[in-house]
Amino acid sequence: MHEIKCLARIERSLPASGDSADLFAIRGFDTGPRGPYHARAMRNLLRVRRTPSELAVSGQVIEINEKIHDLERLAEILAADLRVLEPDRLPAAWRDSRVTGRLSFGFVDAQNKVPALDGRVAVTIDAVCQRCLEPFRLPLEARLRLVFATDQPVTGGAGEYEVWELSEATLRPVDVVEEALIMALPLAAMHEKDAACQGPEKTAAESAAGIRPFAELKSQMDTEN
Repeated sequence: MHEIKCLARIERSLPASGDSADLFAIRGFDTGPRGPYHARAMRNLLRVRRTPSELAVSGQVIEINEKIHDLERLAEILAADLRVLEPDRLPAAWRDSRVTGRLSFGFVDAQNKVPALDGRVAVTIDAVCQRCLEPFRLPLEARLRLVFATDQPVTGGAGEYEVWELSEATLRPVDVVEEALIMALPLAAMHEKDAACQGPEKTAAESAAGIRPFAELKSQMDTEN
């Protein structure tokens, strides 16, 4: 009965010039024999595997809004660094830190033969200061200016770009983002300001010879892979 009353109100609200097709469209939307209308779930373009040329031809632009736990290799490295802390000192929800940025694909040459990526990615991670062994927030940022290796010579404006070697024909943009952040990790994480650090002062030589957890973890992971 409620549905009949609603339809009656809709019919009365139709303009005088409206025909039966208009009413059918109103009645039929979202109530057809196939059930309610459901919008197709949007794909996460960061995880769609395509060739660099396909991304460049379409001029693909990708806005990045991920969490650290979405980047498994990066999360593994950070978890190993934080493992030195007692459970009650472990930063809460460190895996939920936001990874943001923007990727733009195109060609670096006038002939549209050499695909390129221009972008930026940033995140603030939880790390352990290697001087005072206290947890602290460390901002990371990576600037991406990459050309993807092809059989075409890289000339012209590509001099400002780094060549990115691919092990296969396609890539997932998320893998590039993750690798860039891993490369941006410092050899030894420390407070930038002495006032924030409770540990003893070290000379440059002592710092260079000190523990470099991120570097060692990255080296181990590269060896295992």
